Amino acid sequence: MSNTEPPSFPFKRESPLGVPAEFARLRKTNPVSQVKLFDGTLVWLVTKHKDVCQVSTDTRLSKQRTSPGFPELSAGGKQAAKNRPTFVDMDPPDHMKQHRMVETFFTREHVDGMMPYIRKTAQDLLDKVKAAGQGGKPVDLVEGFALPLPSYIIYTILGVPFSDLPYLTQQNAIRTNGSGTAREASTANQSLLDYLSALLDKRLESPQNDVLSTLATEQVLPGHLDKADAVQIAFLLLVAGNATMVNMIALGVVTAHQHPAQLAELKADPEKWSGLFVEELCRYHTGSSMAMRRSAKVDLEIGGKLIKAHEGIIAANLSASRDEEVFGEDADKFDMHRKWPKEDPLGFGYGDHRCIGEYLAKTEMRVAFETLFKNLPDLKIAVPIEELETTPLEKDVGIQTLPVTF
Repeated sequence: MSNTEPPSFPFKRESPLGVPAEFARLRKTNPVSQVKLFDGTLVWLVTKHKDVCQVSTDTRLSKQRTSPGFPELSAGGKQAAKNRPTFVDMDPPDHMKQHRMVETFFTREHVDGMMPYIRKTAQDLLDKVKAAGQGGKPVDLVEGFALPLPSYIIYTILGVPFSDLPYLTQQNAIRTNGSGTAREASTANQSLLDYLSALLDKRLESPQNDVLSTLATEQVLPGHLDKADAVQIAFLLLVAGNATMVNMIALGVVTAHQHPAQLAELKADPEKWSGLFVEELCRYHTGSSMAMRRSAKVDLEIGGKLIKAHEGIIAANLSASRDEEVFGEDADKFDMHRKWPKEDPLGFGYGDHRCIGEYLAKTEMRVAFETLFKNLPDLKIAVPIEELETTPLEKDVGIQTLPVTF
């Protein structure tokens, strides 16, 4: 280690839709280094693809947020770490035990079976957007399309009535947007848990073909799982990927418009190109870039550095997905015709903790872009891209509102 003061983390993005410049510098000069968190804690930051993959799969590292040295990025994170854990914050064998309770709803077979519904949902939403934008009036594509599409899909999978969408959206916004007080965020969090608890009781009485019913009848009723744990799993599925999906749909529209030649190909044949576009989008924009965190159970070496027991580690999958040694010297460019290496980009994680909803998310994005570019070939962003309202520079990249005309 050098004698210089470790930089503060999270880093700020270089531009509203860019990535922090520090990642590229560290990949070249100090790929496993220490950074300082909000409370002064020093933790390790891993920036190269091969090292991030090691962190993701090394059983000498713990995913449990209560383990000594586990890195939390805010005071709210420290408080949340005290909540009941779900499978995303568990080590083996508990992780896979909970994972299997809900995984059938996220398999390729199940998602493909939902395809007619996903397509109809996207088309119905877009029809409303088109109606609202008649006469050239700008319409917010986030509010009218990018937000409700993934919400409706996950609500269907969970078994949540659509009529409760406004309430749940409001509560989720309060708990995540950072503009409210910690007390307000905590209250909104509890409101969502209380809501899901009451809904799980209803599914115990009248089961349906959804996650809540499955948890209620196959896990809670026989005594395999406490009701509170079942509610926590449902809460995770409700909120974990939703904001990410909203951002990725909006980012896809903007990114396509930043690359006119690729946009022209998408418009000409959306079904042909949407898959390649989505794969590159998930490499280029990592919607969840700060979730790959661990603490060391024992002393070990990563990238030539000694990590001591009970030291925290943050594996920067956003940086890994732009690693020049894996994705080429043009890794900072968006190219849906990229020649893919054998290594995966890591936008959805890696190893056993790879996101359970990856196939669903990519399917939703594919349908979203096919529907948009097929039905609205003249879609235009109504303001200069640099004037779009984006997420704070130290947070995951995202777009708050996206006014469009067509």
